[in-house]
Amino acid sequence: MKKDIRRGRSVVYSLTVHLVFVTKYRRNAITDRVRDHLGGTLGEVCAKMGCTLREFDGEDDHVHLLVDYPPKLAISRLVNSLKLVSARFLRKRNFPEVRRKLWGVHFWTPSYYAGSCGGANLQTVKRYIQAQRIPSRWARADSA
Repeated sequence: MKKDIRRGRSVVYSLTVHLVFVTKYRRNAITDRVRDHLGGTLGEVCAKMGCTLREFDGEDDHVHLLVDYPPKLAISRLVNSLKLVSARFLRKRNFPEVRRKLWGVHFWTPSYYAGSCGGANLQTVKRYIQAQRIPSRWARADSA
């Protein structure tokens, strides 16, 4: 767990997001070859933005990404770069399976799913926060 904690100049953080991108019209355009190409491209984009692509996989019509990202980076900006660059590089490769399924200029739908990920569930974090003042109450009661 400690290795997941990163440090910046004035911040200590561990931020991870689960992203899901879906192909336009939910067409089955992602073959194994396309998925391999996307994984490499998305990993490079993440690295250039100061992120780490921890996991990547998916099915014929969508992909899942697990990305560690810095607090200065907006998720919407990350998603925009990932989708834009991956679609552009995919079009340059001119895979026939993509050309057959998607004839326009877009590869991804404009929407996406983003879910925050962390080491503890919300109930555990809530209990931790609620317990923060309990020791100070006991200290005041003892000194009275």
